[in-house]
Formats: sequence, C-alpha cells, structure tokens
Amino acid sequence: MSVSLEVSKRAVRPRSLRNKLRHEGKIPAIVYGYQIESTPISVDAKTLTKALRDHGVNAVISLDVEGKKVNTLLVKTQVDTFTKEFTHLEFLSVDMEEVTELDAEIVLIGEAAGVKVGGVLNQNLYSVLVSATPDNIPERVEVDITKLEIGDAVTIADLPKNDKFTIVTDPEEQILAITEPKAASDIEDETVAAGEPEVIGEKEAK
Repeated sequence: MSVSLEVSKRAVRPRSLRNKLRHEGKIPAIVYGYQIESTPISVDAKTLTKALRDHGVNAVISLDVEGKKVNTLLVKTQVDTFTKEFTHLEFLSVDMEEVTELDAEIVLIGEAAGVKVGGVLNQNLYSVLVSATPDNIPERVEVDITKLEIGDAVTIADLPKNDKFTIVTDPEEQILAITEPKAASDIEDETVAAGEPEVIGEKEAK
C-alpha cells in the first residue's frame, strides 16, 4: 500500500524556523537515500497523520518534492513528550525493487487458554525486524495465542513463514510465555528474602 504526499523544501537556519513551521501545522523533516541528496523538507501534520492512520506506519510514501516523485519509508520519528505530536521526521528514499529492513509491530490475537485458567501472559518482544521490498513490508506481525496453555512459550522460530517478507530477528528470541500465577506464599517468601528495612539505632541482640 502506498500514499502520495506533497512536501515543501525548507531552510534549516535559523533553528527558530522549526517552531514557526510547527505553529503553521507543519512538521520539519528530512529525506535522503536512493537517488536523492539529503533534503530538508516540511510535511503537513494533518495530512501525514491521516495517511499513517489509513495506510499504516510502514506504507510506502511517495513524496512530491518540487515535482520530483520520491518513494520513501518513514524510518524515524521524534515525538513531543507532552503533546505526543511529531516534532521531526526522517524519510528514507528507496528502490522499490531492492530489499530493505524495517521494524513491524507484534500484535497478539485472542486470549490464551492458559490465561483463562489463571496463568500469566509475559510478553518480552513487541516488534520484529523484517526484510522485504518496500511495498511488502508489513505494518504488523500477528501471533495467535488462543491455544497456548500454562508453560507454553512462543519464539521467533514459531512464527509462520510468509512468502512476501522474512523475519530477520534472531529465531531464538522469545516473544512471550504463559506462566503459573504466583501463589500468595511465594510473594510472602520474596518479601522476607528482601529483608525488612533496618531501624536506625537498633542492634541485633548478642
């Protein structure tokens, strides 16, 4: 899936121009890579947000840079800590025939059978590195957990193969495990093992 965006070249000095762009509803960005020099640009914030919502964060984005069409992937974002709005973006220009690598989100599907009977789901991995041509990079990799019982685990090697992309992440990496719930006695034992805080001035009796 691809989407087209019109962007504008921008000046990089003075730095106050970035704040001016943001007040105008635009996001400072840069595009670099295949058949293009590193070029500072600005993107309309609302248009980009809608494009990502409709097509996903790993969609091929065709940028119109002063009449030149550039196929890109959004490879890096900076977000304001408080507003959660984009403050800077990096677009990588790509050759549509060349394999590239990008992270895809891991999405768990269903509720594990082991969780239904009291087990605890512990997820260790939330994204995987995938390799594919730009138009075949998935936004997400789904993991069906409905049949997992207590004691079961899922690693990268357990994921089904896909003819459109390859998962590059180490096959031995564990994605999740369904574990036994901790008994109240275990929790109490851990508390005792950690020790109670020492009272200043209190000495052990001899």
